[in-house]
Amino acid sequence: MVAGPGPTISWVALRALIVDDSPGFRSSAAVLLRAGGVEIAGEASTGAEALDAVAALRPDVVLLDIRLPDGDGFAVCRRLVAAGIPVVLCSTRAARDYGDRVTASGATGFLLKERLSAAELLRLLGRG
Repeated sequence: MVAGPGPTISWVALRALIVDDSPGFRSSAAVLLRAGGVEIAGEASTGAEALDAVAALRPDVVLLDIRLPDGDGFAVCRRLVAAGIPVVLCSTRAARDYGDRVTASGATGFLLKERLSAAELLRLLGRG
């Protein structure tokens, strides 16, 4: 008996949507994530743009700033999580500064902006 070729393994890059009101942060985050193999599905600067972008782009994960110009990132997070979209909250402030709001949001995880990397994002998602 001759064995045929083994199963084909296809590695699909994680597709992330970056939501932050700072163009500089979005640009830096995109560079950091791409360097680690994460595909950037798109960017948004407000909660409303994020909800529209998720519907249009269907990313695998949303990297979401907590402080947005049109409202509370926690509220956006809850809507995305309810729709089955994994969310990683991101802030310059520590998670403990938000009390139990991070946990109550349903987010998959939390990253300090200064610690952002593809490896950390993948670790939080159980893919690294």
